[in-house]
Amino acid sequence: MRTTTLSWTTQTGWESPPGDPGLDAPAHLVLYFGSTALLEAPDGPAAELRRRFPTAVVAGCSTAGEIHGPVVRDDSLVVLAVRFDSARVRAEVIDVPSPADSYAAAAMLGRRLAAPDLRHVLVLSDGLGVNGTALTHGFRDTLPAGVTVTGGLAGDGDRFRRTVVALGAAVGPRRVVALGLHGESLDISYGSAGGWSAFGPRRLVTRSVGNILHTLDGQSALALYKRYLGELAADLPASGLRFPLCLLPHRDADTGLVRTILAVDETAGSLTFAGDIPEGAYVRLMRASGDALVAGAGDAARHAAGLPAAPVSAFALMVSCVGRKLVMGQRIEDEIEAARHGLGPIPALGFYSYGELCPGGLQHSCDLHNQTMTLTVIGEKN
Repeated sequence: MRTTTLSWTTQTGWESPPGDPGLDAPAHLVLYFGSTALLEAPDGPAAELRRRFPTAVVAGCSTAGEIHGPVVRDDSLVVLAVRFDSARVRAEVIDVPSPADSYAAAAMLGRRLAAPDLRHVLVLSDGLGVNGTALTHGFRDTLPAGVTVTGGLAGDGDRFRRTVVALGAAVGPRRVVALGLHGESLDISYGSAGGWSAFGPRRLVTRSVGNILHTLDGQSALALYKRYLGELAADLPASGLRFPLCLLPHRDADTGLVRTILAVDETAGSLTFAGDIPEGAYVRLMRASGDALVAGAGDAARHAAGLPAAPVSAFALMVSCVGRKLVMGQRIEDEIEAARHGLGPIPALGFYSYGELCPGGLQHSCDLHNQTMTLTVIGEKN
């Protein structure tokens, strides 16, 4: 495996490390992440990138921030070009007309990609019009046993207006790209951790429909959130990212899955989350300090680095949540440093997302996570 990293900003244009071939690199797979405007610009850097790699699988998505090595940027483009020695990559894309179609879309992608030598699937999904919980269930129910899934939901800064996903020259919203990685030479590891802590009373979900939460303990979920947020309520949904929900497996549990806000409905008094909030479940509000989030990023790296034996050559895909970026502010690169320290000296890039995909323990090959740092290390043995 050989990798090349590139970046583009309006100030510098294209940049790559000294001695790297940059846009002339031979590649089987090209991953890129950037702002919605850059991805959709017909004569922009993303369009140029797609033209320069006509024989590669070229896929990307919009972000809430780009990760390039130790640096976090906004309104840039970051690129990883990969040439495998013997592994191969196969891409599939599907449109998702509505969140209710998310399970069927993932199931179709899983059936298309299924093959005896399939090892792993990287997923880039629309971040606003797709139900992440249903998406993970669709992949889990159709992919062969032992095939894992990681990736993320596209972002749009803190605007929450329009996210896009790209495969080849086709770029647009409400779509999911799945990249199947095939071959016995591949070595895959992953890790996901948060650093958030729950506070306040446990509250019963008394009315919800999928990922739309209407009432907690019989009260308007939006009104309850506004009471907690105080002056920050004026900036919903962005400010809600600082206070995600912990979805508890049972009433007395101390930990559970984290769920983050995507949208609010003032008329209905409801909140839309990146994943399902089932009726009858118990939830708690969460918060975190910058130090706790940095520690969580380090934990994710230790998990990712500690699964398979280290391959000869590898790269890391980093997907972190926009909520972490808002909480940490100018300290955001501290979590990247912590993750890179745990991973060691391998190329790393990625993006800030509206949701992260990663296996959950030993039970599931794919789960939706929110407010985590999620790392995928993909290597190839000689």
